[in-house]
Amino acid sequence: MIPSQQSKGASARSVEGTVNYIGEMAQRPRYYANDHSRDLLNLDPRKIVVEDARKSIRAPSLQEEGFELFAHTSAVENFKDAAEVARLHPTEIEQLLLKVTGADAVVISSPGVLRFGEGSTEAGKYSNSLPARFIHVDISDTTAEQFAQRSMPKESGRALQRFAHYNVWRALSAPPQDIPLTVCDARSVQLADLMCADAIFDEKDKPEWSFEGWVVRHNPAHRWSYFSDMTRDEALIFKTNDSDPAQPHCVPHSAFDDPSCPKGVPSRASIEMRGIAYWFG
Repeated sequence: MIPSQQSKGASARSVEGTVNYIGEMAQRPRYYANDHSRDLLNLDPRKIVVEDARKSIRAPSLQEEGFELFAHTSAVENFKDAAEVARLHPTEIEQLLLKVTGADAVVISSPGVLRFGEGSTEAGKYSNSLPARFIHVDISDTTAEQFAQRSMPKESGRALQRFAHYNVWRALSAPPQDIPLTVCDARSVQLADLMCADAIFDEKDKPEWSFEGWVVRHNPAHRWSYFSDMTRDEALIFKTNDSDPAQPHCVPHSAFDDPSCPKGVPSRASIEMRGIAYWFG
């Protein structure tokens, strides 16, 4: 597996975007997958500089920043076909994560999540299909431990040494994307920046359920990046939790409007899948 094409020797390029941090709150924050009118979030909008990592002189890596872009072609022809995605994509992502992490085992921990920019007629058509417009980390340390223990392969017969959670994000709309994903260098994130919150899944005709994630306080030290002009033959992999304190711990992320994107392009469509990697002694 090789990294996606990176401009060699290119000068740095960046854009300015607005993202929503979370201000201090007297109540525990919560956010819903579908009915955002029920969210309890004190949004703290901030302008940030977002580096175009595709133009970076040195490409970001999973080992340093906690995120990396890889060339990866999927056999899925129609990502809106849930049955086709379920048949093909989990195995593809499992094999991808095994190659790029060197883990002993990978378990895909969620189905594919389709998301569409607000300008798309598809936005809100599927459960949890709107772009996340506030900075967050998918899971807290508590949730990461719970999910890792629940999904851990039992047949290894060896002691667990390390686990790590990954999000694999793929743009489905043709480049350029009007609402790309921005990711934060894990090395610039402090524990004090992270605030526990309840992620609540409110799918129609199903019982609500939730787990603990993190929302993020503003810190001027945060370093933000995105990859311009992504194609469906690329996968952005970023860390959402790692049990090894010597590794990048987590990558806050958010959708943002790219001011350099021409007007009138099709609104962004994307799919993400999440997996847990395991290392045994």
